[in-house]
Amino acid sequence: MSLRSIGLISLTRHLGAWRAPGAGAAYRQLAGAVRLLILDGRLPLAARLPGERELAQALGLSRTTVSAAYGRLRDDGFLTGGQGAAARTSLPAGPGPGRETVAEVFAKSGLIDLTAAVLPADPNVHAAYVRALERLPANLPGHGYETAGLEELREAVAAGYRRRGLPTSPGQILITHGAHNGLVHLLRLTTRPGAPVVFDHPTYPQAIDAILAAGGRAVPVALPDGEGEESWDVEGLVSACRSSGAAMAYLVLDHNNPTGRMMRASDRTRLLAGLKGSETLLVLDETLVELTLSGPPALSASAVDAPRIVRLGSMSKSVWGGLRIGWIRADRAVIQRLAQSRASFDLGVPILEQLAAVELLNDGGKALAARRPLLRARRDHLRARLAERLPEWVCPRPAGGLSLWARLPAPISSALTIQAEVEGLRLAAGPRFGVDGAFERRLRLPYTLPEADLDEAVTRLARAAKKVGRGGKAVTATRPVAVY
Repeated sequence: MSLRSIGLISLTRHLGAWRAPGAGAAYRQLAGAVRLLILDGRLPLAARLPGERELAQALGLSRTTVSAAYGRLRDDGFLTGGQGAAARTSLPAGPGPGRETVAEVFAKSGLIDLTAAVLPADPNVHAAYVRALERLPANLPGHGYETAGLEELREAVAAGYRRRGLPTSPGQILITHGAHNGLVHLLRLTTRPGAPVVFDHPTYPQAIDAILAAGGRAVPVALPDGEGEESWDVEGLVSACRSSGAAMAYLVLDHNNPTGRMMRASDRTRLLAGLKGSETLLVLDETLVELTLSGPPALSASAVDAPRIVRLGSMSKSVWGGLRIGWIRADRAVIQRLAQSRASFDLGVPILEQLAAVELLNDGGKALAARRPLLRARRDHLRARLAERLPEWVCPRPAGGLSLWARLPAPISSALTIQAEVEGLRLAAGPRFGVDGAFERRLRLPYTLPEADLDEAVTRLARAAKKVGRGGKAVTATRPVAVY
């Protein structure tokens, strides 16, 4: 169990714009904001929070207000330690007296989960596992430890890169437990405690978590705001890498999660030119590269290469999250170092999953071709429903990916996420996709569910937004929320 302390500056940055006008008493809003930070993992468990007096001074509140917020959190099981003692983060052991749990609320209303931007498996996945089982006996005489991955899977992945115009051999591929696992391997190999890691902001929450867990210093570079924007702050990225001496830059260019935008080919050229000669390892997360829904495919824009570019791929978003197969494409020397270092972390990926992945990758792209029209229809359907029910929200039409990045009329994302729980709707607040409490005016809304579910989700979202607007009271959340 962690015994770390959360500093005052760190906590206030995480809180960000925690107070929404008209959303209820200040102590209740503060308690709700801290509760959300605990639930979505931004505050670790058993961590000591700042004292009531110093937090009150930092937030410009009375000590009574902070004391009431801490008291509410203790009553709900999110803090331990009596009044006057150190307050440490916790999770409730069970429901408080006379108070409904979220599970009970969901049981009544039917849970709709919008924290996961993923599709269910299609029939091709089951069929691939059946064929993989038939082929498994041929692999049983061996020891089953394939440090870099099965040769035929690495060849199938390499062939995909060659189709994109990137000459690739199996020796440039390392098979991992998904793209996130690949990022963790790269961080362990290249990043030392305190070393800066640059990334586009907002970004994938688990990537931020991995950077911080590796002891890296997060260096965010904001994406230019505005509806329809497809640009990146290329000069800002280059400057951040060079001025900080960053060992790594983690970027999601095709298509950024959560915004769905795709970097233009001209911007990629400028980015590579700006980083030429630098020591920064450019890690491109291409988990969503094949999910272009509008305009030219990202594949044609992403065929740029250089020795210090490393690419992460995965089948979790395009095929199924339960198929934990990903890969790293890099220079052979980097792959060899990764294969040697991974033994202290994991011993490779299960053979059966690798065989199933081979079957799915060798289908000629038929499964993905069938999914793109479905995603395109759901994207447009969700935007239309939001325009009807929440016309004051701005929801740009992303070029690809799996979610909308909605702009809210006020900094209420965290308050709205908490309030939505009473409606049986699970959301990922905007600040989960950034650092220092950013994106309270944003909300990621996946369009991976069927149209009927999206309709009901928007209905519940509109009800929650209305209650937040008039200061409605949120139900206490009782379990952590993971974001995918």
